[in-house]
Amino acid sequence: MPKVVVLGDYCKSCGLCVNICPKGVLAIGDKANPKGYYSVTVIDDSKCISCAMCSVVCPDLALEVSRKRRS
Repeated sequence: MPKVVVLGDYCKSCGLCVNICPKGVLAIGDKANPKGYYSVTVIDDSKCISCAMCSVVCPDLALEVSRKRRS
């Protein structure tokens, strides 16, 4: 199962990841980080398809996408 991790302290709320996600997994949150930006939050991890487009477009490297390996 895919997992999206948002490194909230690095996020500047540009919204690029939110706009590019084909499944609507991400949204701008309502909690400000130490820099005063409202960092992105994960709405529904189960919809993630591990395309990693969010992490590719993030100019601040604030997202990590991983996938659990099958055993």
